[in-house]
Amino acid sequence: MGSDTIYPPGGLACPLFPDDLAAFMSYPVNGSCPDDEPLSQRLLLRGCEPLPRRRCRPAAPSDPAPPLPFPASLWSLPPDRSIHWSPYSCKSFACLLNRRHSPSFDDCKDCFDILDGSRERGRWVKPSGNNPLDFSIDEVLAAADPLGSIRIGLDIGGGSGTFAVRMREHNVTVVSSTINLNGPFSSFMAARGVVPLYLSVSQRLPFFDNTLDLVHSMHVLSNWIPTTLLHFIFFDVYRVLRPGGLFWLDHFFFAEPQMAAYVSLIDSVGFGRVKWEVGRKLDRGTELGEMYLSALLQKPLKNSW
Repeated sequence: MGSDTIYPPGGLACPLFPDDLAAFMSYPVNGSCPDDEPLSQRLLLRGCEPLPRRRCRPAAPSDPAPPLPFPASLWSLPPDRSIHWSPYSCKSFACLLNRRHSPSFDDCKDCFDILDGSRERGRWVKPSGNNPLDFSIDEVLAAADPLGSIRIGLDIGGGSGTFAVRMREHNVTVVSSTINLNGPFSSFMAARGVVPLYLSVSQRLPFFDNTLDLVHSMHVLSNWIPTTLLHFIFFDVYRVLRPGGLFWLDHFFFAEPQMAAYVSLIDSVGFGRVKWEVGRKLDRGTELGEMYLSALLQKPLKNSW
């Protein structure tokens, strides 16, 4: 198979950033890695993915608390000492919870608040009600044919892991891709007892063809991604879904004049429409003319190739 010699994989873009790459690869072999998560993430987000392997021990909390037992871990904040905080502006969960009141921009500002009564706690639980864009997990699972055939899946841009947690409560195993944008998203997911994938949207999905029952993405796959890259991503989602599998495109946002182009792009991939809802995105005002699309799409069961 031509595998007598193995070359370590590295992202095609890595050599484009020689200074950052040299800094990342400057470390004591068999020793402690530099505390350099911002550097490694900067490389990753520029396309240096996968990052080169290193032979050193990563930065970690000095006295971490043991993980909470399941199922208590699903809806509990882990102790602060469970997190290595140095890469982030917040140094405690109290700070992360208060961030939702700050005018500054931070990714997923309120998604670390998983306590009773929080907005995060209520996601995907209730039926659509007055907002047809808000599909519930029960609605989506009921669309599977046969019932019970949604067993494994992926959440692209999984935030703090709440979608994976809710699916676990429905006996569905979901892993979530995430990036630590000024917050310990990967560590928080793991503390809750769900699996984080440290993966950008540029990376090919690390699953074999025709294997997953469900792929979900909320907000992440939207018009901030260049159209050609988005086309590649949608085809990659199609690739990893099994025939009959479901793609839940949850609150895809765009400007109203872009609607026809995005509808054409989505339809070109080959999905069938199970559920399709379009509505106004009003959180930044009406003058921007922003829209949401929530869609449940299905890879054809027959003749998907």
